[in-house]
Amino acid sequence: MTFKRWTAAAAMLLVLAPGAGNAATEANFGVKTTGDIVALCDPQSNSAMDNAGINFCDGFAQGAVLVEQEHEAGPHSKKFFCLPDPAPSRNEAMADFVKWARASADRLNISAVDGLMGFLGERYPCSKQR
Repeated sequence: MTFKRWTAAAAMLLVLAPGAGNAATEANFGVKTTGDIVALCDPQSNSAMDNAGINFCDGFAQGAVLVEQEHEAGPHSKKFFCLPDPAPSRNEAMADFVKWARASADRLNISAVDGLMGFLGERYPCSKQR
């Protein structure tokens, strides 16, 4: 996958989706769980912390996708996800990620990276030919 496509994948995870829930807290910045990253990516308040959370979410998601890009470049690697062409909009992907994560308390409790990759793998699986 080209760098542009990976950048598009990272960007999809960076846009906010509206919804109802709790405000992000300083504790969410530890990003131990998918629930933490969801709280940062999808702020539910108008607090001063929202901008910091959004910016952190941007960097975290882009970093996770770039690390996966490097992993997939290895000789024995397996792709976790394959984006369609054209890729979905960032708003659509972020809204789907937030819905996916919030659909199960178990998902909110897994690691943030496992949550991001799990969502992408379920939503955008690779065909068996790849």
